[in-house]
Amino acid sequence: MRSILALTLPVITLTSIGTAEAADPMLLAETGGYLLGNAHRCGVPIERVQRAERVIHDFIVSTAKDGSEVAVADSRFAAIFVASALPDPDPDAFPSCTVVIQQFERLEKHHEQADMTRGIRAADPEF
Repeated sequence: MRSILALTLPVITLTSIGTAEAADPMLLAETGGYLLGNAHRCGVPIERVQRAERVIHDFIVSTAKDGSEVAVADSRFAAIFVASALPDPDPDAFPSCTVVIQQFERLEKHHEQADMTRGIRAADPEF
């Protein structure tokens, strides 16, 4: 239960960006790195993870005050991504792959729907 909650709350934060107030670039970096690192650990194809990383990076850039804030957030994203992408011998240390993949697909669908809403044609119909 703890691992489901630990993944669900960050994903909700990511998918609700732009609905109320500007998000914190560091929070985006941390939650994005955690989700995408776990997605990589769970076998999501690297191309999909890279597309999602670009989306999260764009979120970070759009919410940052300046380039230094982007650089710090990108560094934090990378650190958390690496930490959560590596397999852990303790199966309870990270959320289950079923939950991770569901949340990852939710992020992809949210981005795809946002593009359609804005009238932007997605470059790749899968994402």
